[in-house]
Amino acid sequence: MPLSSRSAKRIELAPAPLGRVSAHDSAQDSAQDTDLPRRFLELVVAGVGLVLALPLFLVIVALVKLVSPGPVLFRQPRMGRGGIPFSCLKIRTMVPGAQEELKQNLALQALHRENGFKLPTQLDPRVTRVGRVLRRTHLDELPQLWNVLRGDMSLVGPRPIEREQYEKWVAMNPEASDILTAAPGIFGAWTAQGRNRVGDPDRILVEIEFIRNRSLVGDVKILLRHVSVLMVGQRE
Repeated sequence: MPLSSRSAKRIELAPAPLGRVSAHDSAQDSAQDTDLPRRFLELVVAGVGLVLALPLFLVIVALVKLVSPGPVLFRQPRMGRGGIPFSCLKIRTMVPGAQEELKQNLALQALHRENGFKLPTQLDPRVTRVGRVLRRTHLDELPQLWNVLRGDMSLVGPRPIEREQYEKWVAMNPEASDILTAAPGIFGAWTAQGRNRVGDPDRILVEIEFIRNRSLVGDVKILLRHVSVLMVGQRE
Protein backbone atom coordinates (compact mmCIF):
# COMPACT_ATOMS: atom_id res chain seq x y z
CA MET A 1 0.00 0.00 0.00
CA PRO A 2 1.76 3.15 -1.09
CA LEU A 3 1.63 5.99 1.34
CA SER A 4 0.43 9.39 0.29
CA SER A 5 2.99 11.89 -0.91
CA ARG A 6 2.59 13.76 2.35
CA SER A 7 3.40 10.66 4.39
CA ALA A 8 6.34 9.88 2.12
CA LYS A 9 7.80 13.31 2.72
CA ARG A 10 7.45 12.82 6.45
CA ILE A 11 9.27 9.52 6.34
CA GLU A 12 12.19 11.18 4.59
CA LEU A 13 12.64 13.37 7.65
CA ALA A 14 13.30 10.35 9.86
CA PRO A 15 17.00 9.93 10.70
CA ALA A 16 17.25 6.30 9.63
CA PRO A 17 15.77 4.14 6.83
CA LEU A 18 12.43 2.69 7.77
CA GLY A 19 12.12 -0.03 5.17
CA ARG A 20 8.89 -0.96 3.43
CA VAL A 21 5.70 0.61 4.76
CA SER A 22 2.65 -1.23 3.45
CA ALA A 23 -0.61 -2.92 4.39
CA HIS A 24 -3.43 -4.74 2.69
CA ASP A 25 -5.64 -2.55 0.51
CA SER A 26 -8.71 -3.80 2.35
CA ALA A 27 -7.25 -2.64 5.64
CA GLN A 28 -6.51 0.76 4.13
CA ASP A 29 -10.07 1.14 2.84
CA SER A 30 -11.47 0.11 6.21
CA ALA A 31 -9.24 2.60 8.03
CA GLN A 32 -10.28 5.42 5.70
CA ASP A 33 -13.95 4.61 6.29
CA THR A 34 -13.59 4.86 10.07
CA ASP A 35 -10.86 7.50 10.52
CA LEU A 36 -13.21 10.44 11.11
CA PRO A 37 -15.61 8.68 13.53
CA ARG A 38 -12.63 7.17 15.36
CA ARG A 39 -10.87 10.52 15.66
CA PHE A 40 -14.03 12.20 16.93
CA LEU A 41 -14.45 9.46 19.54
CA GLU A 42 -10.80 9.79 20.57
CA LEU A 43 -11.03 13.56 21.04
CA VAL A 44 -14.14 13.24 23.18
CA VAL A 45 -12.83 10.38 25.32
CA ALA A 46 -9.34 11.86 25.74
CA GLY A 47 -10.66 15.33 26.56
CA VAL A 48 -13.23 14.11 29.07
CA GLY A 49 -10.75 11.61 30.46
CA LEU A 50 -8.14 14.28 31.17
CA VAL A 51 -10.67 16.43 33.02
CA LEU A 52 -12.06 13.56 35.10
CA ALA A 53 -8.59 12.20 35.87
CA LEU A 54 -7.21 15.52 37.11
CA PRO A 55 -7.85 14.84 40.85
CA LEU A 56 -6.29 11.38 40.51
CA PHE A 57 -3.34 12.84 38.63
CA LEU A 58 -2.70 15.33 41.45
CA VAL A 59 -2.65 12.48 43.98
CA ILE A 60 -0.22 10.53 41.80
CA VAL A 61 2.03 13.58 41.48
CA ALA A 62 2.19 13.88 45.27
CA LEU A 63 3.00 10.18 45.70
CA VAL A 64 5.71 10.21 43.02
CA LYS A 65 7.33 13.26 44.63
CA LEU A 66 7.06 11.65 48.06
CA VAL A 67 9.12 8.58 47.19
CA SER A 68 11.48 10.06 44.60
CA PRO A 69 12.70 13.58 43.79
CA GLY A 70 12.76 14.83 40.23
CA PRO A 71 10.26 15.52 37.45
CA VAL A 72 6.92 13.72 37.45
CA LEU A 73 6.62 13.33 33.69
CA PHE A 74 8.97 11.25 31.58
CA ARG A 75 9.33 11.65 27.82
CA GLN A 76 10.22 8.66 25.68
CA PRO A 77 11.29 9.06 22.01
CA ARG A 78 9.03 6.83 19.94
CA MET A 79 8.06 6.30 16.30
CA GLY A 80 4.62 7.44 15.22
CA ARG A 81 2.54 6.91 12.12
CA GLY A 82 4.63 7.12 8.96
CA GLY A 83 7.81 6.92 11.04
CA ILE A 84 7.39 10.42 12.47
CA PRO A 85 9.21 10.66 15.82
CA PHE A 86 7.35 12.04 18.84
CA SER A 87 7.71 12.26 22.61
CA CYS A 88 5.53 9.68 24.35
CA LEU A 89 4.51 10.98 27.78
CA LYS A 90 4.45 8.81 30.90
CA ILE A 91 4.44 9.36 34.63
CA ARG A 92 7.93 8.61 35.91
CA THR A 93 8.04 5.24 37.65
CA MET A 94 11.80 5.02 38.12
CA VAL A 95 14.46 6.74 40.16
CA PRO A 96 16.10 9.84 38.62
CA GLY A 97 18.91 9.00 36.21
CA ALA A 98 17.39 5.63 35.29
CA GLN A 99 18.37 5.91 31.61
CA GLU A 100 21.97 6.70 32.48
CA GLU A 101 22.03 3.74 34.85
CA LEU A 102 20.82 1.48 32.05
CA LYS A 103 23.58 2.72 29.75
CA GLN A 104 26.20 1.95 32.39
CA ASN A 105 24.85 -1.45 33.46
CA LEU A 106 25.77 -4.02 30.82
CA ALA A 107 23.71 -6.77 32.46
CA LEU A 108 20.58 -4.61 32.41
CA GLN A 109 21.28 -3.65 28.80
CA ALA A 110 21.46 -7.29 27.75
CA LEU A 111 18.23 -8.13 29.58
CA HIS A 112 16.59 -5.06 28.06
CA ARG A 113 17.40 -6.18 24.51
CA GLU A 114 16.54 -9.84 25.10
CA ASN A 115 13.16 -8.89 26.55
CA GLY A 116 11.99 -6.84 23.58
CA PHE A 117 13.56 -3.52 24.67
CA LYS A 118 11.79 -3.47 28.02
CA LEU A 119 12.54 -4.78 31.49
CA PRO A 120 10.11 -6.76 33.65
CA THR A 121 9.12 -4.56 36.57
CA GLN A 122 10.01 -7.21 39.14
CA LEU A 123 13.54 -7.49 37.72
CA ASP A 124 14.19 -3.77 37.32
CA PRO A 125 15.87 -2.28 40.42
CA ARG A 126 15.26 1.25 39.14
CA VAL A 127 11.46 1.08 39.59
CA THR A 128 10.12 2.80 42.73
CA ARG A 129 7.43 1.39 45.05
CA VAL A 130 4.85 3.80 43.69
CA GLY A 131 6.07 3.05 40.18
CA ARG A 132 5.27 -0.64 40.57
CA VAL A 133 1.65 0.16 41.41
CA LEU A 134 1.37 2.66 38.57
CA ARG A 135 2.71 0.13 36.08
CA ARG A 136 0.47 -2.67 37.29
CA THR A 137 -2.62 -0.46 36.86
CA HIS A 138 -1.21 1.30 33.75
CA LEU A 139 -1.86 4.66 35.40
CA ASP A 140 1.66 5.68 34.42
CA GLU A 141 0.29 6.03 30.87
CA LEU A 142 -2.40 8.53 31.88
CA PRO A 143 -0.52 11.51 30.31
CA GLN A 144 -0.73 9.79 26.92
CA LEU A 145 -4.28 11.13 26.70
CA TRP A 146 -2.51 14.39 25.88
CA ASN A 147 -0.62 12.60 23.09
CA VAL A 148 -4.02 11.52 21.76
CA LEU A 149 -5.34 15.08 21.78
CA ARG A 150 -2.21 16.25 19.96
CA GLY A 151 -2.66 13.59 17.30
CA ASP A 152 0.58 11.74 18.13
CA MET A 153 -1.32 8.66 19.27
CA SER A 154 -4.70 6.95 19.15
CA LEU A 155 -6.66 5.46 22.01
CA VAL A 156 -6.32 2.05 20.34
CA GLY A 157 -3.41 0.98 18.16
CA PRO A 158 -0.07 -0.82 18.19
CA ARG A 159 2.02 0.22 21.16
CA PRO A 160 4.63 2.90 20.32
CA ILE A 161 8.11 1.49 19.80
CA GLU A 162 11.69 2.70 19.65
CA ARG A 163 13.50 2.97 16.31
CA GLU A 164 15.98 0.26 17.32
CA GLN A 165 13.12 -2.06 18.21
CA TYR A 166 11.36 -1.32 14.91
CA GLU A 167 14.48 -2.10 12.90
CA LYS A 168 14.89 -5.37 14.80
CA TRP A 169 11.29 -6.30 14.05
CA VAL A 170 11.62 -5.59 10.32
CA ALA A 171 14.76 -7.73 10.22
CA MET A 172 12.80 -10.57 11.85
CA ASN A 173 9.66 -10.08 9.74
CA PRO A 174 9.55 -7.56 6.84
CA GLU A 175 5.77 -7.29 7.25
CA ALA A 176 6.40 -5.58 10.59
CA SER A 177 6.77 -2.35 8.60
CA ASP A 178 2.96 -2.33 8.42
CA ILE A 179 3.01 -1.14 12.03
CA LEU A 180 3.96 2.36 10.88
CA THR A 181 0.78 2.65 8.80
CA ALA A 182 -1.26 3.18 11.99
CA ALA A 183 -0.95 5.68 14.81
CA PRO A 184 0.38 4.04 17.98
CA GLY A 185 -2.16 3.56 20.75
CA ILE A 186 -2.48 3.67 24.52
CA PHE A 187 -4.35 0.37 24.33
CA GLY A 188 -4.11 -2.39 21.76
CA ALA A 189 -4.54 -6.04 20.89
CA TRP A 190 -1.13 -6.88 22.35
CA THR A 191 -1.75 -5.14 25.69
CA ALA A 192 -5.20 -6.75 25.89
CA GLN A 193 -3.49 -10.16 25.86
CA GLY A 194 -1.02 -9.20 28.56
CA ARG A 195 2.02 -7.31 27.39
CA ASN A 196 4.49 -9.48 29.24
CA ARG A 197 2.79 -12.71 28.23
CA VAL A 198 3.25 -12.24 24.49
CA GLY A 199 6.82 -11.60 23.37
CA ASP A 200 8.61 -11.26 20.05
CA PRO A 201 8.00 -12.55 17.42
CA ASP A 202 4.40 -13.36 18.39
CA ARG A 203 3.81 -9.74 19.34
CA ILE A 204 4.66 -8.70 15.78
CA LEU A 205 2.00 -11.03 14.41
CA VAL A 206 -0.58 -9.74 16.91
CA GLU A 207 0.08 -6.12 15.96
CA ILE A 208 0.01 -6.83 12.20
CA GLU A 209 -3.24 -8.78 12.45
CA PHE A 210 -4.82 -5.96 14.44
CA ILE A 211 -3.84 -3.32 11.87
CA ARG A 212 -5.05 -5.32 8.90
CA ASN A 213 -8.40 -6.21 10.47
CA ARG A 214 -9.14 -3.20 12.65
CA SER A 215 -12.53 -1.55 12.83
CA LEU A 216 -14.25 1.00 15.04
CA VAL A 217 -16.25 -1.77 16.70
CA GLY A 218 -13.04 -3.72 17.28
CA ASP A 219 -11.42 -0.66 18.86
CA VAL A 220 -14.34 -0.28 21.28
CA LYS A 221 -14.10 -3.97 22.24
CA ILE A 222 -10.39 -3.57 23.02
CA LEU A 223 -11.13 -0.51 25.17
CA LEU A 224 -13.74 -2.47 27.12
CA ARG A 225 -11.29 -5.36 27.64
CA HIS A 226 -8.93 -2.95 29.36
CA VAL A 227 -11.52 -1.76 31.88
CA SER A 228 -10.83 -4.71 34.20
CA VAL A 229 -7.10 -4.05 33.97
CA LEU A 230 -7.57 -0.44 35.03
CA MET A 231 -9.93 -1.44 37.85
CA VAL A 232 -8.03 -4.36 39.42
CA GLY A 233 -4.56 -4.10 37.88
CA GLN A 234 -2.64 -6.55 35.73
CA ARG A 235 0.12 -8.71 37.08
CA GLU A 236 3.26 -8.87 35.00
